[in-house]
Amino acid sequence: QVQLVESGGGLVQPGGSLRLSCAASGKFFSINKMGWYRQAPGKQRELVAAITSGDSTNYADSVTGRFIISRDNAKNTVSLEMNTLKAEDTAVYYCYALVRLTVARYEFQYWGQGTQVTVSS
Repeated sequence: QVQLVESGGGLVQPGGSLRLSCAASGKFFSINKMGWYRQAPGKQRELVAAITSGDSTNYADSVTGRFIISRDNAKNTVSLEMNTLKAEDTAVYYCYALVRLTVARYEFQYWGQGTQVTVSS
């Protein structure tokens, strides 16, 4: 079984910064892609940023230029540096990972438990 444990999040004022981290543990062959989704009250879950094992990244338009995603393949961790935060960034942020459990090419998606980010003065 694969577990994703998130840390970071909390309350920050508009214009401030926060850093989220997520660590994967368990028995698996490799992790292909890791990233972050978020879900605000009354809205659908949306992709924020993702990064491949080769460090290719993609971002939602709403966070491009403000958020930076990075990963440490040796430690199976992914981080999200969030800068110039806005009220509309308030949401529960979920870490996810696309994992190959064995040498076979099948991928399974795993989720973290979610961490609250609140941007408010």
